[in-house]
Amino acid sequence: MLEALRYTVFAVFVAAAALAFGARAVQTRRISPFSRWARIIRGVSDPVLQPIERWQLRSGGNPQNAPWWLLGFALVGGILIITLAEWIATMFGRVGEAVSGGVRSTIRLLVYYAGQLVILALIVRVVGSWFGVGRYNRWMRPAYYLTDWIVGPLRRVIPPIGWIDITPIVAWLLIQFLLLPVLLGLL
Repeated sequence: MLEALRYTVFAVFVAAAALAFGARAVQTRRISPFSRWARIIRGVSDPVLQPIERWQLRSGGNPQNAPWWLLGFALVGGILIITLAEWIATMFGRVGEAVSGGVRSTIRLLVYYAGQLVILALIVRVVGSWFGVGRYNRWMRPAYYLTDWIVGPLRRVIPPIGWIDITPIVAWLLIQFLLLPVLLGLL
């Protein structure tokens, strides 16, 4: 099933690339805008590109860049879809193994996923701080709530290096290489 998804995503990417390059060829007049091929290309690409062009206009961008945005959306979206599908398949495989392994395996899996959730919250917290989104933003509160128990005490012990706060990195290292292996070893 994952193989079929990969081929489908690749086919969508190839179609988006053909639309993007065709529309760009008409825009740059490599294909005469009055030719039969240009009408065919515009007939196929305009329904796809016009929403992107409108979005570009609303956000203050150049609508002539819509073909490249289409190509980027297809590439990044395809990578995200494949990654998400592989993650879901792996998760269901692990859950199936844990359930068949008994209560101890299920508890180990829950501890592992709780640790991964805290690591994800650390990453969200760091990336949010890069964009100036702080702890009082409603979307960032869960990340701070999940990570304050480890970042707060570390911040009192580890001083910042210049203007860089390294406590989230130290917290990640502690969770990844100390806390999770110790907890999973005890279970």
